[in-house]
Amino acid sequence: MAKQIEDSPYRQSRMSVPFLDLKSQHRSLREDLWRVWDEVLDSAGFIGGSPIEQFEKAFAAFCETKHAVGVGNGTDALLLALRALGIGRGDEVIVPANSFVATAAGVVHAGATPVFVDIDPRTYNIDVNQIENHISPQTKAIIPVHLYGQPADMNPVLELARLYGLKVIEDAAQAHGALYHGRRAGSMGDAACFSFYPGKNLGACGDGGAVVTNDPDLAQSLRRLREHGGIRKYEHDVVGYNSRLDSLQAAALHIKLAFLDERNEMRRKHAEGYRELLSDMPGIVTPFVLSGVSSVFHLYVIRVETGSRAHLQEYLKDHGVQTLIHYPTPIPRTRAFAAFRTHDCPIAEEYAERILSLPMYPELEKSQLEYVAGLLSDFMQA
Repeated sequence: MAKQIEDSPYRQSRMSVPFLDLKSQHRSLREDLWRVWDEVLDSAGFIGGSPIEQFEKAFAAFCETKHAVGVGNGTDALLLALRALGIGRGDEVIVPANSFVATAAGVVHAGATPVFVDIDPRTYNIDVNQIENHISPQTKAIIPVHLYGQPADMNPVLELARLYGLKVIEDAAQAHGALYHGRRAGSMGDAACFSFYPGKNLGACGDGGAVVTNDPDLAQSLRRLREHGGIRKYEHDVVGYNSRLDSLQAAALHIKLAFLDERNEMRRKHAEGYRELLSDMPGIVTPFVLSGVSSVFHLYVIRVETGSRAHLQEYLKDHGVQTLIHYPTPIPRTRAFAAFRTHDCPIAEEYAERILSLPMYPELEKSQLEYVAGLLSDFMQA
């Protein structure tokens, strides 16, 4: 293996390929960002005001919903959505075993119990065929996660929710702009939660989040909860939180939102490039996208079926390619959630040992993509 790899043209033409490049995005938007930030600085309106209102209105329209409520971060979005829907102590909420830990953390912070469901072996999203087996009299909601940028299979989820009288909260933190049979991610459930962490497809220059919904009463409850329990200052209707999207971040997000569809299309183009180069490669499984679904490829996750993932990751690192693992441990297998593990999730547990996230961002160059694919080919075929 060593000789073939050393003789490879990709080995000889070393290139740096970061996992994510936020600097390029902000260089192209620098003047617009400075302009809107100067406006906020000059007004000294750092909390609330027109930047928040303008972004919320624009983001709701983008998501094809009636309301968007900006909050401090994506985890708070989940917590506040659960609280606004009246879900708490004694309730159970169904979540996928493979997601970022915040999905289940929001449930626990609300006082409810997460019930973990294994993942679909093709999409890595929640296995909709297993959800019904985990519904109990205590179940109050399902949180399907649109993982890696691909919407979960929502029609079966919505049908189960209708049948059992459950709420549906979409965790769309990785799926800004994705489509499911023509519907935007975030427009299908009772509420949907977004993160604007800087690395997201729509990322702030700091942190932030939002909940979108078509229910005006739910939106009003969310506004109360984010603002210490009241709509007006010093009027506290419920015990709330301090979780507000600040004006500087809202102004930046509003600028970036105008380019989101275009940038998502760039991600799709890169994903197609990866697929063409990797789909016939022995030992590598490329992402599967459901029919009728348009992923926004927040992440491009392959599965390494032969050889050592650790050795492959180290090889790529040695040749300038940064990769990550999303996620190395299924949530119920973490120490924090061990008390909530009532059964095994074998597919999530198996895949956690094999998945590998390759570089993916709009500014990724074709030469970088080909370099990554070439290194993978050298390693897997050696």
